[in-house]
Amino acid sequence: MITGAILRGQKVILVPYKAEHVQQYHQWMSDPVLRQLTASDPLTLDEEYDMQKLTFIILARENDEDLSANRMAGDINLFLKGRPQDDDFEAEVEIMIAELAYRRKGFALEALRLMLTYVTQAAPSFSSCATLPLHTPPPPPPLPVHPSRLVVRISQSNQPSIKLFLQLGFAVVRVVEVFDEVEMRMIEDDN
Repeated sequence: MITGAILRGQKVILVPYKAEHVQQYHQWMSDPVLRQLTASDPLTLDEEYDMQKLTFIILARENDEDLSANRMAGDINLFLKGRPQDDDFEAEVEIMIAELAYRRKGFALEALRLMLTYVTQAAPSFSSCATLPLHTPPPPPPLPVHPSRLVVRISQSNQPSIKLFLQLGFAVVRVVEVFDEVEMRMIEDDN
């Protein structure tokens, strides 16, 4: 699922995952530590080219004039499971800051705020995204996802990621001991 949207924050730029990113992404996913942190299975290079999901590459925002001059920092994904009209539809969010130099600098938080605001078409309830400079408004997402349909699954040992999603309004709704992970869902305000 390719989108033409480019989402710009203060620290990051989210660009659609394209063939030009696959080599670097495949190199990242060859790292067993990253695969363990992201609960990912190893894929061949051909399988990486075939992935179908809403994926943005996270670029470190350094050059607004030439996107290719910005370094890749990680990726953010939305896996759509089922059809939006189905009762069991969910949209699973995943994020990875693969480059050590960009971890613990707010990149993941900003990327998630941009993506969640984009896919829910919400007023920026996740952040101050509306105040972030955009050169042009992004096109609408492939479909709006209701915030109650957002889910994340995180290794119980990945406390930084759990804290990150708590900060965004997610809550742990169950612990899956067999997979050593927690499931978190967006908790809506009743206001």
